[in-house]
Parts: sequence; structure tokens; C-alpha cells
Amino acid sequence: MKIYLTAIIKAKEEYRAEVLEVLQNMVKETVQEEANELYTLHQSIEDKNHFIFYEVWKSAEGLEKHNQQPYIKAFGNLVDEKLLEKPQIYKSKII
Repeated sequence: MKIYLTAIIKAKEEYRAEVLEVLQNMVKETVQEEANELYTLHQSIEDKNHFIFYEVWKSAEGLEKHNQQPYIKAFGNLVDEKLLEKPQIYKSKII
């Protein structure tokens, strides 16, 4: 079953550029993954510190493998210090 995922990331203003660089690297790496069908990064118009990922995965197993990649773990290292809060993750399916 495909997994549709939306992630909302809120960077602290002083770290926005650094967080954005890490997020853009995640896109560059993730689109090469076998299980990935779509991985797009968006920036809020109202608040430039808010980023949204929209993702489509072929399977839950593929998403789990993605979450173990070094570039995803590097993002995890930013969470406590450089984000306002933990990312909000929404997994869904089309109904």
C-alpha cells in the first residue's frame, strides 16, 4: 500500500538558512531512493520559517528504509536546537 506523508517543519528564524540547506539536501538524496515516488519541499508564504514536505512512498517498508538513511538522521540532529518544535508528521492513504 502506498503511503502519503505530509511533514511540517518549523525552523527557528536564526537557523532558517541552515535548516533549508539540510532540507534541500534531503530532497536531492531522497528522490534517488527506489521506494520514493514523490518528495517535494514547500515553503510557507505567510512564514518563511515553515517548510512542508509532501511525499509519496511505494510502501511502508520503503518509508522505513528512508528513515534510516544518513541524511535523514542528520536532519534529526537539528530538531532539538534549530527547530521551534518537533516536526508534525501526517501519514495517510487515498480514500
